[in-house]
Amino acid sequence: MNWPTSDPFLFCAYHQDDYPTGNENMGPAASLDGRHIGRDFEGKDNWRMYHGRDVPGFPRHPHRGFETVTVVRSGMLDHADSLGATARYGAGDVQWLTAGGGIQHAEMFPLLRSDSPNPLELFQIWMNLPRSNKMVNAHFKMLWSEKIPRIPVQDSKGRLSEITLAAGEFQGHRPPTPPPDSWASQPGSDVAIFTVRMEAGAQVELPAVNPGTWRSLYLHRGVGAKVSGISVGNLQRVEFEESGPISLEALGAETEILVLQGRPIGEPVAKRGPFVMNTHDEIQQAYRDYQQTQFGGWPWQGNGPVHQRTEGRFAIHPDGRREEPV
Repeated sequence: MNWPTSDPFLFCAYHQDDYPTGNENMGPAASLDGRHIGRDFEGKDNWRMYHGRDVPGFPRHPHRGFETVTVVRSGMLDHADSLGATARYGAGDVQWLTAGGGIQHAEMFPLLRSDSPNPLELFQIWMNLPRSNKMVNAHFKMLWSEKIPRIPVQDSKGRLSEITLAAGEFQGHRPPTPPPDSWASQPGSDVAIFTVRMEAGAQVELPAVNPGTWRSLYLHRGVGAKVSGISVGNLQRVEFEESGPISLEALGAETEILVLQGRPIGEPVAKRGPFVMNTHDEIQQAYRDYQQTQFGGWPWQGNGPVHQRTEGRFAIHPDGRREEPV
């Protein structure tokens, strides 16, 4: 499911797939008959292969001119890129990738468990880069689950909510910093990315923001919520240009809401396929550059590499530095 967004965000994809047990190759231990292999987005049996052929996911593809913020709530994702970097992350981790002047990467969803289902849930958020940073060197940063703040909030009747903060600030809490060239790293950008999980009937207030900051709220679990008095159904979006506080109330069931917040960049946006620039000429140049350079080539065997089933969560950066959650 793809949701509309507002500047500085470009796109938000919500993936929820009830994958079956995994086979010996970490693909689905189920028939693929009736699926458009290579382009399976229909949701047969409530799961999709996407562009994958053996393992679900998105094999090798390029980007330029923006960032991807991938928030994995359940399941695992295997990353590989044209810089020679690779990673496995999931279960609450966030990967923040600045595509900058160009990168190829693969994002595969290995089904690690062979004795039980492999549910996947994630958000992938595309955030624009300002003109001055569109051609910076590509870079990614891991925000491991263990370092991401989860802030409990109790209302006057004792009902609990929890804020999980991937970017921004809430009640004095901050997650690890975003990559250095991100719009989110610019003073005054007011970027925040977080989810709100609320018990049935719980109430919570989101604080006021600076004038000129926009907020979009996406209800993705539950039967409905009151958002500053507006009734919002499941899988619906509500946008606020006003800077005042926003009151939330979960109606009838546990409710979860994704919040995207930021001050607009306010520059022209030219988008085509995997490239986001400021002008049509720059888009054409991006395609020429990719055809000529492949944004550094592809150092991996196969277009959708996955790690060994027994491998844990880790990242290896282009300089060879290995990182693991602590």
